[in-house]
Amino acid sequence: MSIERTITGVYRGAPFHWVGDGFRVSNYFQSGNNFGRKISPFLLLDYHAPFHYAPTDNQKRGVGPHPHRGFETVTLAFAGSVTHHDSAGNGGIIDAGDVQWMTAGKGILHREYHEKNFARSGGTLHAIQLWVNLPRAHKMDEPHYQGIVAAHMGHVELPDNSGYVRIIAGKYQGTKGPARTYTPINLFDIHMQPGGHAHFSFPAHENTMMLVMSGAVTINNTTSATAADFVLFDNTGENITINAQSVAHLVLLNGEPIHEPFVQYGPFVMTTEQEIRTAIDDFNSGAFGNLEN
Repeated sequence: MSIERTITGVYRGAPFHWVGDGFRVSNYFQSGNNFGRKISPFLLLDYHAPFHYAPTDNQKRGVGPHPHRGFETVTLAFAGSVTHHDSAGNGGIIDAGDVQWMTAGKGILHREYHEKNFARSGGTLHAIQLWVNLPRAHKMDEPHYQGIVAAHMGHVELPDNSGYVRIIAGKYQGTKGPARTYTPINLFDIHMQPGGHAHFSFPAHENTMMLVMSGAVTINNTTSATAADFVLFDNTGENITINAQSVAHLVLLNGEPIHEPFVQYGPFVMTTEQEIRTAIDDFNSGAFGNLEN
């Protein structure tokens, strides 16, 4: 018989800081922090809370070329528009409601800027970026993308007019999300109405966490969380019940932990220090290709 999942704690993110000149983010966790293996397979969560940018003629407002190897970056856009390009010649636009799932694999250079029309007109940007670890067997796969537009997300209406869940990855109530993952992952974008309720259940050994982006909720009838709260669950119990006290917007992350060692050095995440040294040497030698600002 399944039981309610217990909660490790409710946390706030670090003070906001700038990534380049176009992304004002708060970091909620990164690899090697005190959450340890309780966040695997996720490595990092940077939250860009809604922030209004004035119009600009600067077509490069954001972050210039930078490398990645050994993991995936997942960008969820809720408002605004971001454009991206890489050293393999790929590029695209992430609009509100879209998700870009980039598998860096053996390594690329990547840049991300405000989309030119969005930059010119100004407006509110609201987004999340996740880093997701790759198993050792896939860390040197060829880089590739999944550009997932809003219209292709899985969608489940909650009972009693409680709201709805967008399924980006995994499955909820029999509905699958479009993202393909290397290890079992559930990634849900949850929208709730006042008085609404939602129920989720995951095996106890899987890691589960949730970011409240707006509103106020009660979890398992015991724990309150409001906007900007990050809720980390224990690996005890399976069931999670969320009751909304107001209109609420949340993102829920769940996944099978990767039981392998990993070493991170900035934008490189590998399994040994020697592999990190190799990544640095490859980057310095130009093996990641070329990408202009």
